[in-house]
Amino acid sequence: MPCKPWILLAAVLLPSMLAAQAAEPTDSIAAMSPEQLHETIRAKDVALFRAVFDTCDTALLATLVTDDLEFYHDRGGVTARSGKEFVDGVAKGCAGREAPDSWRSRRELVADSLRVYPVPGHGAMEIGTHKFYERQGDGPEKYAGVAEFSQVWRYEDGQWRVSRILSYAHR
Repeated sequence: MPCKPWILLAAVLLPSMLAAQAAEPTDSIAAMSPEQLHETIRAKDVALFRAVFDTCDTALLATLVTDDLEFYHDRGGVTARSGKEFVDGVAKGCAGREAPDSWRSRRELVADSLRVYPVPGHGAMEIGTHKFYERQGDGPEKYAGVAEFSQVWRYEDGQWRVSRILSYAHR
């Protein structure tokens, strides 16, 4: 019995299509220049911290974190064991900012400190330094301190999402 052309075509194309889908994250990351990867992760970093500190945009924040996010803080301990827990914590903190005399914080990335490294088949590591400022109500903003941070970004389904956050060396 002769083989139908569409079966032969499927037998030839399907394995290569599946391999291309499985290789997408690695190939997409590998195809980026170091400068492109650095700029992509820097932009994601800005969006993440803007959503947390400036806009309280928890809907956006939820798209920037993985479901299995873990957040480790050298002063606060393990502050989140899931993306939902992290987003809920930010939402709770944002609700507290409504009072006229509440404390508000601002994060500033020390631009020349940012380093980004590819993680083949997964995403990227981001390492840097950031400064924090705070003010109460409409009062003057004051420098609150500086810390180091490391973040692991996962690239899947065409999206970059942070999966691990370490915040340490606060001073």
